[in-house]
Formats: sequence, structure tokens, C-alpha cells
Amino acid sequence: MTETITITLNGDAHALAGPTTARDLVSGIVDKDIAADGTPVDGSRLGIAVAVDGEVIRRGQWSHFTLAQGHSVDIVTAVQGG
Repeated sequence: MTETITITLNGDAHALAGPTTARDLVSGIVDKDIAADGTPVDGSRLGIAVAVDGEVIRRGQWSHFTLAQGHSVDIVTAVQGG
């Protein structure tokens, strides 16, 4: 049986069905398949940055970084304009 964990995602409690990689979390949020290097499989652009407990996780490390109980995750989307 998989144990549910809770993280804080952009300031709100968010339940996960167990240990989840940063790549899988982003994939679920943007509803796109994400390759191991952190780029969308369809060739589109993401414009997303991920930080865990205040530390930026490089896109190429998303598939290797497993989120754990209590992590605080910020996902930021770049937008044009000011």
C-alpha cells in the first residue's frame, strides 16, 4: 500500500499518493508529458521554475528529485510583461 504524503504547494496543502518526483508533479500540473531532461515531450516550452524548501531545482534534476512529507514546493510560471 502506498502511503499518502502532504507537501505545501504554492502555499497550500497538497496531498500526493506517495513519494513523487518533481517531474511528475510538474507533469500533472501542466498536463503534459515531461522528458527526463525536464522538457515537454511535445517540444513546447514550459516557462516554469521549481523550488523546494527555498532551493531552485534545476530542470535536468526534476526526474531525480523525490518530494517527501513536509516539503514546501513553489512552482513559478514566467509571464511576459511587467
